[in-house]
Amino acid sequence: MNIEQALHRVRTGPQGPEVAAFFDFDGTIVHGFSGLHFFRDRLLAGKVTAAELASTMVNGLRGTDSEADFERFVAVAFKAWRGHSEEELYEIGQRLFMSTIAGHLYPEAWQLIGAHQNAGHTVVIASSASRYQIQAAADALGVEHVLFTPLEVVDGVLTGKVDGKSLWRSGKSDATRAFIDEHGIDGPRSYTYSNGGEDAEFLATTGNPTATNPDRTLDRIAREHKWPILRFRPRGTPGVKEAVRTAAAYGGIVGSVWTGLGLGLINRSRKTALDSIVNIGSDVSLALAGIDVRVHGEGNAWEHRPAVFIFNHQSQLDPVVLAKVLRHDFTGVTKKELANDPLFGALLRFVGATFIDRGNTERAVEALAPVVDTLRQGTSVIIAPEGTRSLTPQIGRFKKGAFRIAMEARVPIVPVVIRNAGEMLWKHSTLLRSGTIDVAVLAPIDVSEWSVTDLDTHIAAVEDLYRKTLTDWPIE
Repeated sequence: MNIEQALHRVRTGPQGPEVAAFFDFDGTIVHGFSGLHFFRDRLLAGKVTAAELASTMVNGLRGTDSEADFERFVAVAFKAWRGHSEEELYEIGQRLFMSTIAGHLYPEAWQLIGAHQNAGHTVVIASSASRYQIQAAADALGVEHVLFTPLEVVDGVLTGKVDGKSLWRSGKSDATRAFIDEHGIDGPRSYTYSNGGEDAEFLATTGNPTATNPDRTLDRIAREHKWPILRFRPRGTPGVKEAVRTAAAYGGIVGSVWTGLGLGLINRSRKTALDSIVNIGSDVSLALAGIDVRVHGEGNAWEHRPAVFIFNHQSQLDPVVLAKVLRHDFTGVTKKELANDPLFGALLRFVGATFIDRGNTERAVEALAPVVDTLRQGTSVIIAPEGTRSLTPQIGRFKKGAFRIAMEARVPIVPVVIRNAGEMLWKHSTLLRSGTIDVAVLAPIDVSEWSVTDLDTHIAAVEDLYRKTLTDWPIE
């Protein structure tokens, strides 16, 4: 089974909260073992003692073939957290998610979780990890329910002991059955996803188990039981090939700037220079990076100009992708820090971008005033209403600026939905990966009848439009 088939199964299956979808975390939602990031963080901070390091290595060599082995492993791992407050551990989990773990999120897992949420299902993350390790990811993915290995807490401080049974093997399946009973879940119509052979009993708690990125043991069990097998593409660690492609792509941008400027001088036309830089730069840099762009609804990009083109922002690639889609007669609004960027600063100033101070709302509003004049003069504007790049494909809250500009300039809003750009270049990465980015240009939205009093309602509807478009992909 591939991801498209898995999504179709969810969309066409039973709907409603009595159907649940239980997801394992490590290896299923994120690539690899998230606990390693916590251990590495403590190791680099010099907080791992020689005794703890030795115990961890011994337990690693022994493996976890039985529940007793796993209990011994977590006893060593969580003992190190003794004396730490819950607040401190939640902060560490949030920091590590933002800096590292979010980059290991499987895009396909997010799509699948989104499909279940769109079907009204009760979505649950069930993991043998502690809550502090997975809560940040659950929050980013919009997952309300989390099953985890409980740790003993006294007056808000951890004792370093497990409070009950770890959620591994029978512990996870028992916790899942208890959740099913407590929340009135229809088990036979519900779903489970996991990657490890130790989770065979957990997978069997529902009527729709799926071996997701299965290890050898689970692969064998799944084939014996005729369970569907689903494999995701790991982002992995960029290698030499990615480094070469990244250098070539940046080189292509620089070369395109000089080519465009040359053409502009020859023709004595600033517009020729701008259009050449945008067209040549986007095509050449994406080609050199090995990135293909598939556009759905391309006609909507030309139906009504000028317009305010808004886009969901997850990657530095987004402006390059938009340049390929829109081609000419547009400029952008971006954060003031990019004005001094050694590679893009001069280029952004040349194309007439507006730089805003995100930390000063009053100045940001003042800076946006000339954008209305730009639109009235016939040049479209691209804006990311989220205000910054997101760590996951999840849609963040849209700010009002882009919508107010469109209302004042009396031009439509055109939603541009970008999918997979974060997989090619996520927020904290500098190296490009090859692949395909999908773009859906949706129909222009007429804002002429909108008012300030109902603006929040309209913006919420546009946010939902983005979520639905991403969840219901592929676009027909």
